[in-house]
Amino acid sequence: MKIAVFPGSFDPITLGHVDLIKRALPLFDKIIVAIGTNATKKYMFSLEQRSNWIKESLENSEKIEVESFQGLTVDFCKKKEAKHIIRGIRNSMDLEFEKAIAQANFKMNSEIETIFLLTAPEHSFISSSIVRDVMRNNGDYRQFVPNCVEV
Repeated sequence: MKIAVFPGSFDPITLGHVDLIKRALPLFDKIIVAIGTNATKKYMFSLEQRSNWIKESLENSEKIEVESFQGLTVDFCKKKEAKHIIRGIRNSMDLEFEKAIAQANFKMNSEIETIFLLTAPEHSFISSSIVRDVMRNNGDYRQFVPNCVEV
């Protein structure tokens, strides 16, 4: 079984995340959307809320699981018997950042390969950070997130 992990904070999930997951579905038997948790990081939304939004956004696929994890992504992958990590690339800065993480992950566990997917052009400017800033300033965030995301 080909299992992939799509890690992130998903604070909140965006249309870019949803698009990447849906485009990756034909490549794998199962995708685990893995919500990374970090006790030192302040999230805008609770883990439960983020998990619910992900599930609602992707409810039509039996190939998707949503879980949370702490620690290294490669350790989570090993625990879940996943051989692939999915990452989205929006621009050249993302590529450099994600390349360094992928190389470190490969050094820690050479059995796990990172797969980069280019973000669709219409979503290439969207990030959870931008969405949170729009939300904090009472802007129209709905154009950047799935319909289920309400604040």
